[in-house]
Amino acid sequence: MPDAPKPPDAPASRPEKQSPAERLARLEACARQAFQDPQQALVALTHKSYSNEQKDECEDNERLEFLGDAVLGVAVSQRLMERFPNATEGELSKLRALIVNEEALARVARVVGIGELLLLGRGEDLQGGRDKASLLADALEAVIAALYLGNGILGVLAFIDVFFADALDGVAQGRQGRDHKSILHEAVAQRLKATPRYRVVNQTGPEHERIFEVELTINGEVYARSTGRSKKEAEQAAAEKSLETFGATALKPGP
Repeated sequence: MPDAPKPPDAPASRPEKQSPAERLARLEACARQAFQDPQQALVALTHKSYSNEQKDECEDNERLEFLGDAVLGVAVSQRLMERFPNATEGELSKLRALIVNEEALARVARVVGIGELLLLGRGEDLQGGRDKASLLADALEAVIAALYLGNGILGVLAFIDVFFADALDGVAQGRQGRDHKSILHEAVAQRLKATPRYRVVNQTGPEHERIFEVELTINGEVYARSTGRSKKEAEQAAAEKSLETFGATALKPGP
Protein backbone atom coordinates (compact mmCIF):
# COMPACT_ATOMS: atom_id res chain seq x y z
CA MET A 1 0.00 0.00 0.00
CA PRO A 2 1.36 3.48 -0.85
CA ASP A 3 2.48 5.68 1.99
CA ALA A 4 -0.26 7.99 3.21
CA PRO A 5 0.19 11.35 1.47
CA LYS A 6 0.99 14.35 3.61
CA PRO A 7 0.01 17.96 2.83
CA PRO A 8 2.89 19.62 0.95
CA ASP A 9 4.83 22.54 2.28
CA ALA A 10 3.53 25.95 1.27
CA PRO A 11 5.10 27.45 -1.86
CA ALA A 12 7.86 29.97 -1.25
CA SER A 13 5.94 32.62 -3.23
CA ARG A 14 2.49 33.12 -4.71
CA PRO A 15 1.74 31.13 -7.88
CA GLU A 16 1.53 34.20 -10.11
CA LYS A 17 5.00 35.21 -8.95
CA GLN A 18 6.51 31.86 -9.92
CA SER A 19 7.78 30.92 -13.35
CA PRO A 20 5.95 28.18 -15.30
CA ALA A 21 8.89 25.85 -14.62
CA GLU A 22 8.63 26.50 -10.89
CA ARG A 23 4.90 25.86 -10.81
CA LEU A 24 5.30 22.68 -12.86
CA ALA A 25 8.03 21.40 -10.56
CA ARG A 26 5.85 22.12 -7.57
CA LEU A 27 2.88 20.28 -9.08
CA GLU A 28 5.01 17.27 -9.97
CA ALA A 29 6.36 17.12 -6.42
CA CYS A 30 2.82 17.26 -5.03
CA ALA A 31 1.45 14.69 -7.48
CA ARG A 32 4.48 12.41 -7.00
CA GLN A 33 5.06 11.96 -10.72
CA ALA A 34 6.29 13.92 -13.72
CA PHE A 35 3.77 15.27 -16.22
CA GLN A 36 4.64 14.23 -19.75
CA ASP A 37 2.52 17.09 -21.11
CA PRO A 38 3.79 20.12 -19.15
CA GLN A 39 1.62 22.62 -21.05
CA GLN A 40 -1.60 20.85 -20.08
CA ALA A 41 -0.40 20.57 -16.50
CA LEU A 42 -0.01 24.34 -16.32
CA VAL A 43 -3.41 24.90 -17.94
CA ALA A 44 -4.92 22.65 -15.29
CA LEU A 45 -3.76 25.14 -12.66
CA THR A 46 -5.29 28.17 -14.41
CA HIS A 47 -8.75 29.21 -13.25
CA LYS A 48 -11.05 31.14 -15.57
CA SER A 49 -11.07 34.10 -13.16
CA TYR A 50 -7.35 34.52 -13.82
CA SER A 51 -7.56 34.10 -17.60
CA ASN A 52 -10.39 36.66 -17.74
CA GLU A 53 -8.10 39.29 -16.18
CA GLN A 54 -5.22 38.76 -18.61
CA LYS A 55 -4.73 41.04 -21.63
CA ASP A 56 -3.11 38.26 -23.60
CA GLU A 57 -5.08 35.14 -24.43
CA CYS A 58 -4.76 32.64 -21.60
CA GLU A 59 -6.37 29.19 -21.63
CA ASP A 60 -8.25 28.14 -18.49
CA ASN A 61 -8.84 24.67 -17.09
CA GLU A 62 -12.56 24.22 -17.84
CA ARG A 63 -12.08 21.92 -20.84
CA LEU A 64 -9.64 19.80 -18.86
CA GLU A 65 -12.14 19.66 -16.03
CA PHE A 66 -14.68 18.17 -18.46
CA LEU A 67 -12.25 15.44 -19.52
CA GLY A 68 -10.98 14.82 -16.00
CA ASP A 69 -14.48 14.18 -14.70
CA ALA A 70 -14.86 11.28 -17.16
CA VAL A 71 -11.34 9.92 -16.65
CA LEU A 72 -11.69 9.98 -12.87
CA GLY A 73 -14.93 8.05 -13.12
CA VAL A 74 -13.25 5.37 -15.24
CA ALA A 75 -10.20 5.06 -12.96
CA VAL A 76 -12.19 4.85 -9.73
CA SER A 77 -14.62 2.40 -11.35
CA GLN A 78 -11.72 0.14 -12.33
CA ARG A 79 -10.33 0.09 -8.81
CA LEU A 80 -13.78 -0.60 -7.34
CA MET A 81 -14.39 -3.49 -9.74
CA GLU A 82 -11.04 -4.97 -8.72
CA ARG A 83 -11.85 -4.67 -5.02
CA PHE A 84 -15.43 -5.96 -5.30
CA PRO A 85 -15.53 -8.65 -8.00
CA ASN A 86 -18.99 -9.83 -6.89
CA ALA A 87 -20.64 -6.43 -6.48
CA THR A 88 -23.58 -5.52 -8.69
CA GLU A 89 -23.69 -2.51 -10.99
CA GLY A 90 -25.92 -0.71 -8.54
CA GLU A 91 -23.60 -1.36 -5.61
CA LEU A 92 -20.58 -0.18 -7.58
CA SER A 93 -22.39 2.99 -8.62
CA LYS A 94 -23.23 3.82 -5.00
CA LEU A 95 -19.64 3.23 -3.89
CA ARG A 96 -18.28 5.41 -6.69
CA ALA A 97 -20.64 8.21 -5.70
CA LEU A 98 -19.13 8.17 -2.21
CA ILE A 99 -15.68 8.79 -3.70
CA VAL A 100 -16.37 10.98 -6.71
CA ASN A 101 -18.28 13.96 -5.37
CA GLU A 102 -17.44 17.60 -4.75
CA GLU A 103 -16.58 17.40 -1.05
CA ALA A 104 -14.56 14.21 -1.40
CA LEU A 105 -12.58 15.60 -4.34
CA ALA A 106 -11.97 18.85 -2.50
CA ARG A 107 -10.46 16.91 0.40
CA VAL A 108 -8.07 15.15 -1.96
CA ALA A 109 -7.19 18.46 -3.62
CA ARG A 110 -6.28 19.93 -0.23
CA VAL A 111 -4.00 16.98 0.52
CA VAL A 112 -2.30 17.38 -2.87
CA GLY A 113 -1.96 21.12 -2.25
CA ILE A 114 -3.65 22.23 -5.45
CA GLY A 115 -5.18 25.35 -3.92
CA GLU A 116 -1.77 26.90 -3.32
CA LEU A 117 -0.73 26.27 -6.93
CA LEU A 118 -3.72 27.80 -8.72
CA LEU A 119 -3.64 30.98 -10.74
CA LEU A 120 -6.73 32.87 -9.59
CA GLY A 121 -8.22 36.23 -10.40
CA ARG A 122 -7.76 38.85 -7.72
CA GLY A 123 -11.42 38.86 -6.69
CA GLU A 124 -11.65 35.07 -6.50
CA ASP A 125 -8.46 34.93 -4.47
CA LEU A 126 -9.67 37.57 -1.99
CA GLN A 127 -12.95 35.67 -1.55
CA GLY A 128 -11.14 32.51 -0.42
CA GLY A 129 -11.20 30.71 -3.74
CA ARG A 130 -8.13 28.65 -2.87
CA ASP A 131 -10.15 26.71 -0.31
CA LYS A 132 -13.53 26.70 -2.07
CA ALA A 133 -14.74 23.12 -2.44
CA SER A 134 -16.24 23.51 -5.92
CA LEU A 135 -13.14 25.24 -7.28
CA LEU A 136 -10.78 22.68 -5.75
CA ALA A 137 -12.80 19.72 -7.03
CA ASP A 138 -12.83 21.16 -10.54
CA ALA A 139 -9.09 21.86 -10.46
CA LEU A 140 -8.37 18.31 -9.28
CA GLU A 141 -10.33 16.94 -12.22
CA ALA A 142 -8.33 19.19 -14.54
CA VAL A 143 -5.05 17.93 -13.08
CA ILE A 144 -6.21 14.34 -13.58
CA ALA A 145 -7.04 15.15 -17.21
CA ALA A 146 -3.55 16.59 -17.71
CA LEU A 147 -2.09 13.40 -16.25
CA TYR A 148 -4.21 11.32 -18.60
CA LEU A 149 -3.21 13.28 -21.70
CA GLY A 150 0.50 12.98 -20.96
CA ASN A 151 0.87 9.85 -18.85
CA GLY A 152 -2.13 7.80 -19.91
CA ILE A 153 -4.50 5.84 -17.71
CA LEU A 154 -1.60 4.20 -15.85
CA GLY A 155 -0.49 7.60 -14.63
CA VAL A 156 -4.01 8.36 -13.44
CA LEU A 157 -4.30 5.01 -11.67
CA ALA A 158 -0.98 5.63 -9.93
CA PHE A 159 -2.36 8.96 -8.71
CA ILE A 160 -5.58 7.28 -7.56
CA ASP A 161 -3.65 4.61 -5.67
CA VAL A 162 -1.81 7.24 -3.65
CA PHE A 163 -4.34 10.00 -3.08
CA PHE A 164 -7.61 8.04 -3.11
CA ALA A 165 -6.34 5.13 -1.02
CA ASP A 166 -8.12 6.28 2.15
CA ALA A 167 -11.38 6.85 0.28
CA LEU A 168 -11.23 3.41 -1.35
CA ASP A 169 -10.40 1.75 1.96
CA GLY A 170 -13.20 3.66 3.64
CA VAL A 171 -15.94 2.53 1.26
CA ALA A 172 -14.58 -1.02 1.40
CA GLN A 173 -14.83 -1.10 5.19
CA GLY A 174 -18.20 0.61 5.11
CA ARG A 175 -19.62 -1.79 2.56
CA GLN A 176 -18.37 -4.89 4.30
CA GLY A 177 -19.35 -3.59 7.72
CA ARG A 178 -22.82 -2.51 6.65
CA ASP A 179 -24.11 -5.27 4.40
CA HIS A 180 -24.14 -8.34 6.66
CA LYS A 181 -26.07 -6.59 9.43
CA SER A 182 -28.48 -4.75 7.16
CA ILE A 183 -29.23 -7.81 5.01
CA LEU A 184 -29.83 -9.96 8.10
CA HIS A 185 -32.04 -7.25 9.61
CA GLU A 186 -34.15 -7.04 6.45
CA ALA A 187 -34.44 -10.83 6.10
CA VAL A 188 -35.42 -11.35 9.76
CA ALA A 189 -37.94 -8.51 9.65
CA GLN A 190 -39.52 -9.89 6.49
CA ARG A 191 -39.65 -13.56 7.51
CA LEU A 192 -40.09 -13.45 11.29
CA LYS A 193 -41.32 -9.91 11.94
CA ALA A 194 -38.52 -9.64 14.49
CA THR A 195 -35.26 -7.78 15.06
CA PRO A 196 -31.80 -9.31 15.67
CA ARG A 197 -30.34 -8.46 19.09
CA TYR A 198 -26.62 -8.20 19.88
CA ARG A 199 -25.09 -8.61 23.35
CA VAL A 200 -21.47 -8.56 24.49
CA VAL A 201 -21.01 -11.75 26.53
CA ASN A 202 -17.26 -11.63 27.12
CA GLN A 203 -14.18 -9.40 26.85
CA THR A 204 -10.61 -10.67 26.98
CA GLY A 205 -7.10 -9.29 26.53
CA PRO A 206 -5.44 -6.03 27.64
CA GLU A 207 -7.22 -2.75 27.00
CA HIS A 208 -5.19 -1.93 23.87
CA GLU A 209 -5.78 -5.43 22.41
CA ARG A 210 -9.30 -6.13 23.64
CA ILE A 211 -11.24 -9.02 22.09
CA PHE A 212 -15.04 -8.84 22.25
CA GLU A 213 -17.37 -11.83 22.06
CA VAL A 214 -20.88 -11.00 20.88
CA GLU A 215 -23.99 -13.16 21.00
CA LEU A 216 -26.70 -12.63 18.40
CA THR A 217 -30.25 -13.69 19.20
CA ILE A 218 -33.50 -13.66 17.25
CA ASN A 219 -36.73 -14.00 19.24
CA GLY A 220 -34.66 -15.07 22.22
CA GLU A 221 -32.90 -17.90 20.33
CA VAL A 222 -29.10 -17.78 19.98
CA TYR A 223 -28.09 -17.87 16.33
CA ALA A 224 -24.39 -17.09 16.56
CA ARG A 225 -21.48 -16.11 18.76
CA SER A 226 -18.48 -14.34 17.22
CA THR A 227 -15.42 -12.41 18.31
CA GLY A 228 -13.73 -9.27 17.02
CA ARG A 229 -11.30 -6.52 17.94
CA SER A 230 -14.26 -4.17 18.41
CA LYS A 231 -17.94 -4.59 19.19
CA LYS A 232 -18.85 -3.63 15.64
CA GLU A 233 -16.45 -6.14 14.12
CA ALA A 234 -17.81 -8.91 16.35
CA GLU A 235 -21.39 -7.96 15.49
CA GLN A 236 -20.63 -8.10 11.76
CA ALA A 237 -19.06 -11.54 12.13
CA ALA A 238 -22.07 -12.77 14.10
CA ALA A 239 -24.44 -11.38 11.47
CA GLU A 240 -22.50 -13.18 8.72
CA LYS A 241 -22.76 -16.49 10.59
CA SER A 242 -26.45 -15.90 11.25
CA LEU A 243 -27.16 -15.34 7.58
CA GLU A 244 -26.10 -18.93 6.97
CA THR A 245 -27.94 -20.28 10.03
CA PHE A 246 -31.04 -18.28 9.14
CA GLY A 247 -31.02 -19.68 5.61
CA ALA A 248 -30.34 -16.34 3.94
CA THR A 249 -27.10 -17.39 2.30
CA ALA A 250 -28.30 -16.24 -1.09
CA LEU A 251 -28.59 -12.71 0.25
CA LYS A 252 -25.01 -12.51 1.48
CA PRO A 253 -22.79 -9.83 -0.09
CA GLY A 254 -19.73 -10.69 -2.09
CA PRO A 255 -16.25 -10.33 -0.57
